[in-house]
Amino acid sequence: MTDILDVRPRAEDPLEQHLSEVQLLLSRHRRVEEVVHRQEMPRHELVEDIVHKQHLVELQRLLDRLDTSYIARILETLPEEDRLVTWQQVDEARCDDILEIVSDDVREELVGARPYASVRNMLNAFELRNGRLSQVQVDSRADLANVKPIWVDLVAPSPFVRAWVGKYFGLELPNPEELTDLEASARFYVDDNGELHLHSDFLLDTDTESRNVAVAFILHNDILFSVRQEELPVFRLQRLRARTEVGYVTEGKDVLLDLYAADAEYSADALEDVYADFEAVSKKVLHPNVTDEEAAHILSEIARGEDLNGRIRRNVLDTRRALSFLMRGKLLTTDQQDEARQILRDIESLDGHTTFLFGKINFLMDATVGFININQNKRVSKLTTISVVFMPINILAGIGGMSEYSMMTKDIPWPIAYAAFTVGMAFVGWTTYVALRWLERRKGGKPREGGRQS
Repeated sequence: MTDILDVRPRAEDPLEQHLSEVQLLLSRHRRVEEVVHRQEMPRHELVEDIVHKQHLVELQRLLDRLDTSYIARILETLPEEDRLVTWQQVDEARCDDILEIVSDDVREELVGARPYASVRNMLNAFELRNGRLSQVQVDSRADLANVKPIWVDLVAPSPFVRAWVGKYFGLELPNPEELTDLEASARFYVDDNGELHLHSDFLLDTDTESRNVAVAFILHNDILFSVRQEELPVFRLQRLRARTEVGYVTEGKDVLLDLYAADAEYSADALEDVYADFEAVSKKVLHPNVTDEEAAHILSEIARGEDLNGRIRRNVLDTRRALSFLMRGKLLTTDQQDEARQILRDIESLDGHTTFLFGKINFLMDATVGFININQNKRVSKLTTISVVFMPINILAGIGGMSEYSMMTKDIPWPIAYAAFTVGMAFVGWTTYVALRWLERRKGGKPREGGRQS
């Protein structure tokens, strides 16, 4: 009976309420736009632009207040035309979160419809024009239809960018954050479809740190795909050379080999920096007096150089493994084989330098630790001297505090007795100190010419 008599209006679903608000703003936008478009007035384009943005700004403010899940559901519900208009008003920082929620069909439509900046930063396509490598701006899937690339480079791509690029070219692009395999079988292989897969480490050396960045290469239908988590100097250098030099590359394998060659050059430049740093460290270590603060700074520089040297060694070793795999698999042409051998010879020359630097690091480390030990011994020697000087004074002070001493000096006024006792202790301490200094000078002195050392 209570349910029958209860005629109060039920609360409207928040999603339906927000959807109604979005549809209302879109309807007003279309209606006012049609009216303004039909009317003739001065500065028609300016007025149309202002009216065009009025309701879109209100829509943008509404979307900024809504939760990401609500926006995703609204986009799925709206018809295609309204969906694209609404998608253009979504804050760019929230695009990836929304794309993660929507259905696959809507996701593909939205990713290709909006050229937001993150796609431009993530995706770079390169094709040959007049013998030079030319970069083509790709903002959506439609742009790829007009490009015949030989190299597609992805930097920190989102799952959605990887998905629609891979779907367009018919392959699966790996997640750069998961390139952690160490086994050669998982890093260098040819799959059943004939795709060549290589996972290589490239060196990144900055003023603050040095590390190895994993890069995944896939050679599919003569197109080289590279996927990595961050920008690398080697890739910037390769793009610059290929754009300026005619005939520098002719296909995807050429780009791959030139990237490995540029990586070897970058490693050599980093080794030269290590040499220069250790040259400055050597001058500090060979100085006759090295304080503990200087020694700590030297050890820090040595540790950084050792870390960089180790990463360079790991980097060239990984490059050698990749080139050896390409050569053993007979995946290169004759000219490419010769280029790969030249890169391997350059890497072999770097091995000698890294080995030499490891020896130099050990020497500098031992020398620095030796100076620290010398400074420590000096402090211990000073403490020992102080202990020896005060040892007889402590004995006399103990005797002075005994009752027998008081009985012996009972007939002498105490100011005179204790003053004399204090002077006696100071004399004994000074005598002990002079004797220690004399013994040190005699022990460290050289015998006179023509005489014998006693």
